[in-house]
Amino acid sequence: MAPTSQQNNGYEGGFRYLIVRPEKGGLADLFRYAVMGNVVSGLMFLESSDDDVLGDKAMDYRWVIVVSIIARKIIAFFGKPLEWTGYLVDFILNLLSQNGNLVGLFYNLVRGRVVVPRRGTETFISTIGQLDGRIDLYKGESLAREIDGEVEIGTRALMDLCIMASKLAYENAQVVNNVVVHHWKMHFVDFYNGWNYFQKERSTQVFILCDKPKDANLILISFRGTEPFDADDWITDFDYSWYEIPNLGKVHMGFIEALGLGNRSDVTTLQSNLLTNHRESNDSDVSKRTQPSDIGQGGSSTSEGQLQPEMMEMTAYYAVRKKLKSLLDEHKNAKFVVTGHSLGGALAILFPTVLVLHKEMELMQKLLGVYTFGQPRIGNRELGKFMESHLNSPVPRYIRVVYCNDLVPRLPYDDRTFLYHHFGVCLYYDSFYIEQKVKEEPNKNFFRLRNAFVVYVNAIWELIRSFIMKYVYGKEYEEGWFGMVARLIGLALPGISAHGPTDYVNSVRLGRERNLHMSSF
Repeated sequence: MAPTSQQNNGYEGGFRYLIVRPEKGGLADLFRYAVMGNVVSGLMFLESSDDDVLGDKAMDYRWVIVVSIIARKIIAFFGKPLEWTGYLVDFILNLLSQNGNLVGLFYNLVRGRVVVPRRGTETFISTIGQLDGRIDLYKGESLAREIDGEVEIGTRALMDLCIMASKLAYENAQVVNNVVVHHWKMHFVDFYNGWNYFQKERSTQVFILCDKPKDANLILISFRGTEPFDADDWITDFDYSWYEIPNLGKVHMGFIEALGLGNRSDVTTLQSNLLTNHRESNDSDVSKRTQPSDIGQGGSSTSEGQLQPEMMEMTAYYAVRKKLKSLLDEHKNAKFVVTGHSLGGALAILFPTVLVLHKEMELMQKLLGVYTFGQPRIGNRELGKFMESHLNSPVPRYIRVVYCNDLVPRLPYDDRTFLYHHFGVCLYYDSFYIEQKVKEEPNKNFFRLRNAFVVYVNAIWELIRSFIMKYVYGKEYEEGWFGMVARLIGLALPGISAHGPTDYVNSVRLGRERNLHMSSF
């Protein structure tokens, strides 16, 4: 049975945690726990700092834990086939797009001039980019005028830049550079692949841009979200493991690991890196010297759980923070905005959360705002109240956008055991792209039978809508064949198809009845 108490491993000083480990138990244990209510079998899947977190609660709220375990076991089982499918889909989609679709591919094949896609080049587009091929900003001249003046949170032009940057974050560095420089006419700063402790590889992707190379007014940081064929990304979204910081609240453990701020294999690293503001190294080449193969199971850390300097340089949080300080020192009048879609949205709001924990108040004064799209929950209500006290003055600086029946913003579960809870301003868009300012999106936990009928009817409407978008709103909103395939998949998995960036771009550009002050394009 998994240990239920680890008093000397992260629980000292009031630090508490709960880790759900699907790999620790078998199907028989899961059956006895779910159907027969056998708590002993349930504890096989759980590890905690104290018995109180387990005990009766493991019995009273077992269905939430069971759903998480089942979902993660299924995703893990199909992990490799999903990865291979992703490679195949990426290759086929790029093969078609780079050869002029099916007719062009056949013509090039006859002539012996088939263009073979090469991953990592500026012409190789991700699955997300293939779903929605739009790359240009909507009315970009309006954004340019705003940036030349005084940028304000809540403008539609800035919101459009954020969703487009969130979508662009799924691409490789060459594509990002090309779009930022040649299409958006902005300054590409840098691109990072940060170390992710949960996935044990450099998979946390983020890029930085400025509106111009000199005397910039705006700095944008964009985190990549959940990749469609990455099992580990989806497992993170379904993970209910948390780490509680005294007087702050509970934080999602998987998202902390994605930022490179600790490792559940050595819980003391979480305490050390969340509460200790480690100094950045002055050696810019240290990350190049340290390879992932040098990192052990528990990460490269000291005996006290602190990350070694070379490991800090590999993490997304410390790498981005270091560059951000340099940029703000160079561009005295600049402010920065953080954005992301899906998992990237969770990292986008977690980044300033850790800045506050590290008492980086000079940086926080330069924060213009945080925009997230389809973001999962990152912590409990206590954490939300703590961050709102830092983000709501003088105006709300955290805007969370949710489209209709998107599943991911309803994860992890919001209940009395896990207490995951959203905070900030929520802009909710229905399937007609009507905007409402709400405290919480409707159907907040998604998995309720009473809402199933409405969800599936809406998925049918979204499929029908995909055929008429170009006639109603113009050619820019036309959905291609691959997008329509995604809508068909949505008939079986409506919460997944609603998570794509297409509807978020449409929501920003077509949204009506806005309750926030939004300047026109």
